[in-house]
Formats: sequence, structure tokens, C-alpha cells
Amino acid sequence: MILATSYPFLEVVWTMFVFFAFVVWLWILFTVLADIFRRHDTTGMHKVLWIVFIIILPYIGVFVYLIAQHQGMTERAIKQQEKVKTEVDDYVRSVGAQTDPAEQIAKAKDLLDRGAINQAEFDQIKQKALAS
Repeated sequence: MILATSYPFLEVVWTMFVFFAFVVWLWILFTVLADIFRRHDTTGMHKVLWIVFIIILPYIGVFVYLIAQHQGMTERAIKQQEKVKTEVDDYVRSVGAQTDPAEQIAKAKDLLDRGAINQAEFDQIKQKALAS
């Protein structure tokens, strides 16, 4: 059992710093490994050499990769984000396809007749439909 007096405050702070540094290093490691596997501009043997280098010399390997490939990593990350954004935009457009104003007004009139919305809400929907 560890007592509070046998584990001083500075050692607690140091332990938290070491833990935080390890978590940051793991994050960088996974980012580098993901980038290595995402690359299409290099051969499989080149990827294996980078992975072996990272396994044999973990800290040095990761930092050397970051220094040597930082520009390519940035370009690949931006390209991946643009691809995901395009896919999300396409999905949103397909799900929320614009209907014609007459259809929107008819749906709003149906809601008004059923009592789901009031006259002011119907007028607002009608104005938006006619404005688009």
C-alpha cells in the first residue's frame, strides 16, 4: 500500500507528465502508421522498411518519419479531409433533396389541416418555399 507520505507531490506531477508524454507519443505513432498505410505513392517494400525502422527505433523512427515526410503527410491529410467532406456533402444533398415549392406548400397545408402547425408557421413555410 502506498501512503501519501511515501509518494511526494513532485513525483505525482512527474508521473502525470510521463503518462501524458506517452499518450502523446502513442497518438503520433498511430498517426504515422496510418499515414504509412494510406500512402499510394510508394511501394509496399518502402512501407515495410518504414515500419521496421519504427519498430526497431520507436522514438527516433517516428520523429525521422515526421521530419522526412511532413509535407506529404499534410497533403494526404488534406486530401482525405476533402474526400470525406465531399462524401458528406453528397450524402446530405441526397437525403435532403430539394422538393419543388408546390410540394412543400402541399405538405405544409396537410400539416395545417391536421393541426400539427398553426397558420403563422404555415405562412412562414410558404414564404420559404416560394423564396427558394
